[in-house]
Amino acid sequence: MLRRSLLKLSRSDNVKSLVSSMPVSAGIVSRFVAGDDVADAVAVTSRLQSDGLLVSLDFLGEDTLDRAQADATVSAYLELLSHLDAAGLAPKAEVSVKLSAVGQALGSDGEKIALDNARLIARAASNAGTTMTLDMEDHTTTDSTLAIMRELRQDFPSIGAVVQAYLRRTEADCRDLAYDGSRVRLCKGAYKEPESVAFQDRAEVDKSYVRCMRVLFEGVGYPMIASHHPKLIEIAGALAARNRRDQGSYEYQMLFGIRPEEQKRLAAAGEKVRVYVPYGDQWYGYLMRRLAERPANLAFFARSVMTKG
Repeated sequence: MLRRSLLKLSRSDNVKSLVSSMPVSAGIVSRFVAGDDVADAVAVTSRLQSDGLLVSLDFLGEDTLDRAQADATVSAYLELLSHLDAAGLAPKAEVSVKLSAVGQALGSDGEKIALDNARLIARAASNAGTTMTLDMEDHTTTDSTLAIMRELRQDFPSIGAVVQAYLRRTEADCRDLAYDGSRVRLCKGAYKEPESVAFQDRAEVDKSYVRCMRVLFEGVGYPMIASHHPKLIEIAGALAARNRRDQGSYEYQMLFGIRPEEQKRLAAAGEKVRVYVPYGDQWYGYLMRRLAERPANLAFFARSVMTKG
């Protein structure tokens, strides 16, 4: 119930107006968001890499309904990749891109616009010596996102896919994606979805997550296990061992600001660990989804808002 309420709040204009006026440096925001601009993103990337961690960078913004804004998002990613390349950080820092941020929702031409824009980012990433992962959003965009991913992989085969365990279709999607060279990030999912397409019970989502992990580890692709749950991480390790997976043939992924010591522990044990780092001033929707995933953060969030007031 609390999770659903938070996801509903993420769409509230009144709450958004209040919270979005907080500076990115304030309390709960700076815990999960690297900063406002590319310099902040590069600085955090450098620090994480010095701890032996990989990085996936997300320039925040989604549901873009304006072509100029979509083009601005592309420019932001190109600038980011240029800075990462110049700093020698690019090989261990990919970019994560939401297709809705680069034009997917722009009417009948949205899918083509998003494909063309994503191709520009993919080419810049390749030139910098890194790659890109296409973030997954709500279920209405799943087929379009996977179609764009397949098209891009013809020229950029290392582009990562994302699947969400709470969707009932995802186990089948994992089977389709578990082929040689296919990078697949498995996450639980963070959008409010109807019961007809998504599991609603947390235990059912966890069971789906394990089934999807089994498919990915038994396949010949490259699983990217995006979870902070200790039990799921333990099961991932067991599946890797059962399928005789060497360290480096898969990776763990965690969000910036969540379980940082566990990130370092896994990396110190020889595992590949990638930290998902968002930056930019359009952080509201992202923050609210993080709170919905982990309601224990609400007290910290409330203190930040009260301090602002």
